[in-house]
Amino acid sequence: MKFLDQAKIYVRSGDGGAGAVSFRREKYIEFGGPDGGDGGRGGDVFIECVDGLNTLIDFRFAQHFKAKTGMHGMGRNRTGAKGDDVVLRVPVGTEILEEDNETVLADMTRVGERLLLLKGGNGGFGNAHFKSSTNQAPRHANPGLEGEEKWIWLRLKLIADAGLVGMPNAGKSTFLAAVSAARPKIADYPFTTLHPNLGVVEIDGNGFVLADIPGLIEGAHEGIGLGDRFLGHVERTRALLHLVDGTQEDPGEAYRVVRGELAAYGAGLDEKPEVVALSKVDALDEETRAERAANLEEACGQKPLLLSSASGENVDRGLRMIRRAIDRDREQEANSVPQMPSEPWRP
Repeated sequence: MKFLDQAKIYVRSGDGGAGAVSFRREKYIEFGGPDGGDGGRGGDVFIECVDGLNTLIDFRFAQHFKAKTGMHGMGRNRTGAKGDDVVLRVPVGTEILEEDNETVLADMTRVGERLLLLKGGNGGFGNAHFKSSTNQAPRHANPGLEGEEKWIWLRLKLIADAGLVGMPNAGKSTFLAAVSAARPKIADYPFTTLHPNLGVVEIDGNGFVLADIPGLIEGAHEGIGLGDRFLGHVERTRALLHLVDGTQEDPGEAYRVVRGELAAYGAGLDEKPEVVALSKVDALDEETRAERAANLEEACGQKPLLLSSASGENVDRGLRMIRRAIDRDREQEANSVPQMPSEPWRP
């Protein structure tokens, strides 16, 4: 299944059905009177969050969604049936935005969450509604109200506990493949990863979800390389694992470039708990390891983890550090939620 994390679609609710103009005419009924029924309501447009989806690819080939018009009213005071609804099924983590791609209408984060996006038009009144003492035989009825329409954006932000960030070829996909059952594409050229990957990691009997996104280069926030579009997938994470390639000459500069792009993107990414690791250390001798670790420590202000996904060196230790960062963030979040008083407040 191909990955698609953004789609623009057109949605329209159904028009209401028209009211009927009808009169009761029976041989032995002298004063039949009007009996035109009301039109049915137009169909609504719903968005529902479902399990089992992790892409918006279904919206690439179908961008127009229209609910059905309500049935028209009929004689004998028969009301028209309601038009069929349209239900758009989206994966967990989908944001619904206005056409400007900035105004957020809803954030779908729970399976089963359902949003009424557009209401169908009301059905028109039949002529039976207009009967009065001065108008015993009304010969007019209301048309149904028109439905609503709009263009919206769907934007998927994967929900993961931790995210992998770094420059291209920093070893992010190799790390994800080493610690989970995910099988991302791995090669020795930049931008091998073209879309985010998720993996479920188990360590010491505890599990968490790890997201790997395409690499960042200087100027990503201006659209250079693959840009910063995929950073949205680590917005919801609780911690970041920042991998820096130990085989390059200046790992400290590589760290500063990625941190600069995180800050330029915003959304609090540069404020998340971060574990910094010097990767690919299996390719370095002891002297080079120490030299580049010191260079990176000077740039990041903490002692980096020396990591090798190929040999497994410090992989479990790195996972435990990420797990602790996730747990600390959860604990802080729980403590920051105001508690309801056990007894009613009295002045």
